[in-house]
Amino acid sequence: MSSKRISVAEAAKIMGVSPQFVRIGLQRNLLPFGFATNMGGGCRYTYYINPKEFQEYLGLNNANQI
Repeated sequence: MSSKRISVAEAAKIMGVSPQFVRIGLQRNLLPFGFATNMGGGCRYTYYINPKEFQEYLGLNNANQI
């Protein structure tokens, strides 16, 4: 895994969970590696996953990159 952007789908695949699990976790501030922003007050969200924090959350270091 490099320092490029990580999509919700990619994060879910790496974690072995559904993309919906990641989306809800980010919306509810339950996952410490990113956030969800509500765009315009509706039901549409934009997601950001910090690559470094995601890697740390998974317990990986540079030698164990995905």
